[in-house]
Amino acid sequence: MWSWLACDSITSAHLKNRGARIAGKPAPTGVGSHINFGDTLKMKRLLGLCALFSLLTGCASGMIDPNGYDETGTASYYGAKHHGKKTASGEPFNQHALTAAHRRLPFGTRVKVTNLASNKTVVVRINDRGPHTRGRLIDLSRQAAEQLGMLRSGTARVRVQALSN
Repeated sequence: MWSWLACDSITSAHLKNRGARIAGKPAPTGVGSHINFGDTLKMKRLLGLCALFSLLTGCASGMIDPNGYDETGTASYYGAKHHGKKTASGEPFNQHALTAAHRRLPFGTRVKVTNLASNKTVVVRINDRGPHTRGRLIDLSRQAAEQLGMLRSGTARVRVQALSN
């Protein structure tokens, strides 16, 4: 879509020359026919904004449909260190609430988490992004981890199933 911006053959000098040719005037030569610092800075800003836009749209498209979501992996938890800090959804983190962080499930999705070793379950609401540790599926609040019996170990092998709202 924005590929013309990355083309190094498009410069302000080319655009000036093209405009002059369309108007039936000779193309400018000399000092004004090359790119000046201000044009370069504007181009860099524009390219930076396009890169940021591409990154943001790529992140948004990473969301998955929670219907039928059923995955098995490793859960961890976070608690007092993050208590009161703002989550990715904008609400403050509450270590005593039944919430969780997931990389791709939409905020507000309710999931049932089952500790595969103890068969204990808890229902949590996704309100944050994470986990930020490689190989982890979900980060639970301290309260949810306590209900699953995983406070001592810090992690547990779990099954995560999305519930219909």
